[in-house]
Amino acid sequence: MRVIAGNAGGLRLAVPKRGVRPTMDRVKAAIFSSLGGAVIDARVLDLFAGSGALGIEALSRGAASVLFVEEDRQSVEVIEKNLAKTKFEGRIRQQDVFEFLRISSGIEKFQIIFADPPYEKTTSGERFTEKLFANETLPRLLNHDGIFVLEKRPGEALPETKVWRMVRRKTYGATEVLFLSANNASPARTNTQSAIHQ
Repeated sequence: MRVIAGNAGGLRLAVPKRGVRPTMDRVKAAIFSSLGGAVIDARVLDLFAGSGALGIEALSRGAASVLFVEEDRQSVEVIEKNLAKTKFEGRIRQQDVFEFLRISSGIEKFQIIFADPPYEKTTSGERFTEKLFANETLPRLLNHDGIFVLEKRPGEALPETKVWRMVRRKTYGATEVLFLSANNASPARTNTQSAIHQ
């Protein structure tokens, strides 16, 4: 796995030995091709960060800052290693994503939120996609013109939601990528959302 483009383009990244499903390079390239210039100077939140590959790709392409949220200690150490290798700075929270969302005030806003949760169900039996769609804090963390990028298993049914509006969805092999905007955003498309539609 490597950084695709930008200041650290071509550098190989470490991957945790267990517990993660890294975003394939071709999927990562497609995600950032869709986001285009929206990444530049963006404040980014990387949930279920794993190796940190999505957040680091954003930093390489000009994001202003990235907050990585990852519960697993080994994965946190890999993110630290990858940040050191690429010479980028980022904040890391070693914490369960839903606990992070529970205590987040919504004061800090992000232009782009990535979430690449496990395909397995949570310990309570819910799917991670369902739990994220139902979370009331997550949309409050997104700028009014921001984008939520969610990876999921193709064929997994989406729960009904009044919170999120689909901007684009695309399947790449074993991964489906959803680009979503919060329904509390302005009905008019922003430049970011218009670019992703194309």
